[in-house]
Amino acid sequence: MPAPDAITCDKLAKLIGTPKAPTILDVRRAVLREKDARALPAARMLEEAHLSRDGALSLLPDLKDQPVVVVCLAGHGRSQGLAAMLRAAGVAAEYLEGGHEAWVAAGHPTMDTGKLPAQGAAGSLWVTRSRPKIDRIACPWLIRRFIDPRADFLFVAPAEVAAVAEMTGAAAFDTEGTFWSHRGGLCTFDTLLAEFGLKSPALDRLATIVRGADTARPELAPECAGLLAVSLGLSRMYADDQAQLAAGLAIYDAFFRWARDATEETHDWPTGGKSR
Repeated sequence: MPAPDAITCDKLAKLIGTPKAPTILDVRRAVLREKDARALPAARMLEEAHLSRDGALSLLPDLKDQPVVVVCLAGHGRSQGLAAMLRAAGVAAEYLEGGHEAWVAAGHPTMDTGKLPAQGAAGSLWVTRSRPKIDRIACPWLIRRFIDPRADFLFVAPAEVAAVAEMTGAAAFDTEGTFWSHRGGLCTFDTLLAEFGLKSPALDRLATIVRGADTARPELAPECAGLLAVSLGLSRMYADDQAQLAAGLAIYDAFFRWARDATEETHDWPTGGKSR
């Protein structure tokens, strides 16, 4: 049984990728991060200064009443100390039992932090073409849920993506000629998974669906046609790209939970099959 202020790797793994995921704060020493660039998905890298009392208090405005999990190498003093200081300040903070070592040993997904765009004080900034359909909603979902929960996304005219990226320092994505874009028969969602080293059966299954819907290959999975239909419907419901993105995130949350937990479940009426 974990300590009262600890969370197990298996329990945290069930939360990551969902809207209920806690804010994850990685407090491993810099030298350890250099040896192993892998981190828990969506983890925020903290500096040594944040381990002081004043440093911990400086985090409070950005935590926004979210639950927090602090991760160090093995779940000892660094993570327990910061979690305790945050709890004393009113934050619902836990430390990861066994730390980074236990997470990796359990085979849970990790991301390569060396590929993270500059985050600054407010998270990373990304820019793409306006009027998104599939990849340009799927990629922000993946970034928010598994890479950088604080990320913001700009939608601009296709001809202006490069100029806006240069002006703002944003990472351009799903735009021809950019690093974060289609490669051969793969879409930008695939590129993000590959570059950040994110792998799980659910993400792999979702990637196939996104790829088929986004590249006119519905034969890749039965769900491709459904994702295409929902995506085109959303694009006609919303004139504002940010409003469409907000609505689209819920669609991908549902697809992810199906891909992770419900692929064997069927539905019939009134009874039959494996329906529930």
